[in-house]
Amino acid sequence: MRILGISGSLRAVSSNTQALKAAQLLAPEGMEVVLYSDLGVLPHFNPDLDVEPLPPLIQALRSEIGRCDGMLICSPEYAHGIVGSLKNALDWLVSSLEFPEMPVAMINTSPRAFHAQAQLLEILTTMSARVIEKSSITLPLLGRQLDARAIAEDSVLAGELRSALGTFKRAIEAG
Repeated sequence: MRILGISGSLRAVSSNTQALKAAQLLAPEGMEVVLYSDLGVLPHFNPDLDVEPLPPLIQALRSEIGRCDGMLICSPEYAHGIVGSLKNALDWLVSSLEFPEMPVAMINTSPRAFHAQAQLLEILTTMSARVIEKSSITLPLLGRQLDARAIAEDSVLAGELRSALGTFKRAIEAG
């Protein structure tokens, strides 16, 4: 099972990216979490460009989505909303054939960031994603400066993440 992890943060040292890297370390047997790395270089969404031939980076994104069995999205909140780079990527997926009914779980790394999570849920639902809410969790990483290894070695954080990933895997397998 291939899961595409998308961090909405472009920061070099991002708790969102570290949470996804921890998910790579804690993924259950039979699940591979692959991180998407081109979020910051995608062209700005323009409906005039959303035609064949697609811009190469957009074709690559859609191909990656088509190869995965589910998506794990971890995004910060800025100004009470989702970050523009993540919204841009999602806009490019609205008309794609690869995205509808895609199983998606969300990880929130800040208990204060509830506006972005609500917006992300609304956007994903509108885009016909199959959001697995039982696998969507909040990991309290705000201000803790933990890398992926430290998250994976923290019994509480690792337990939450491991449980969410297991639930996500079973939901995908159940269809």
